[in-house]
Amino acid sequence: MAASKKDLRTCNKGHQYYKTSDCPICPICERERKPDNGFLALLTAPARRALENNGITSLQKLSEYSEKEILQFHGMGPASIPKLRTALQEEGLSFKE
Repeated sequence: MAASKKDLRTCNKGHQYYKTSDCPICPICERERKPDNGFLALLTAPARRALENNGITSLQKLSEYSEKEILQFHGMGPASIPKLRTALQEEGLSFKE
């Protein structure tokens, strides 16, 4: 199998990076905007964007959804659920039943 061709791209901020997919996300910008703390800092960039794109930026808002609903978001995978469950439990919250 042939290796994927990487294309050099430049984002709106001028960062240059290589990508093999058609994903428009600049990995440098993503690293810069990753939170240092809080439950969103526990997640991978796709999972974090999945929550943010659905208006979930607090544990209180997260608790309004079931695990099944969260897993339906594009970018959210099953490996994120235990991290989210623990973060909710630490604040006395849980996913919606």
